[in-house]
Amino acid sequence: MEDRRIVELYLERSEEAILETDIKYGRYCHRIAFNILGNDEDSEECVNDAYMRTWGSIPPNEPKSLSSFIGKITRNLALDKLRSKKSDKRGGGETPLALDELSECVSGFDEISRREDSAEIREALNGFLEGLNTVERSVFMLRYWMMEPIDSIAEMKGMSSSKVTTMLFRMRNKLKKHFMKEGIPL
Repeated sequence: MEDRRIVELYLERSEEAILETDIKYGRYCHRIAFNILGNDEDSEECVNDAYMRTWGSIPPNEPKSLSSFIGKITRNLALDKLRSKKSDKRGGGETPLALDELSECVSGFDEISRREDSAEIREALNGFLEGLNTVERSVFMLRYWMMEPIDSIAEMKGMSSSKVTTMLFRMRNKLKKHFMKEGIPL
């Protein structure tokens, strides 16, 4: 079913909207949550919570991209759950590693992540992503949005792990320079 029709089902308050969302985006949401939490049970709980949060958010929101909308909700719920459990061992250690990587290039990353809805930061990050080529953008998003392990990204992209690591290192440096150029405090 098309995203537009699923959003219309939410607007009509039809419970079929949740079923259709699960059919189309259930695996996607579960993967996001699992990459952060590393636990099927917690991931499933996050996905179910994301469906309920989506139900409560549409209306008044009417997302243009349902996948991004529910993906962001799932990711935020999973990160909240991870924080509440205060466990660095969840997610095979990938979430803390990925966040540590970003904090190396952006010293105030904790503050930036708390202000993730800031229009200024969102615009700067979107500008940075637009400046990357398709492969770089995909690798960046897989690592820092989906929290994929480097070996997994390398396998998906047909690259060596060292190439992915080097590519991420260079992109983090570019991001730091881009934020400084845009006046984002580091």
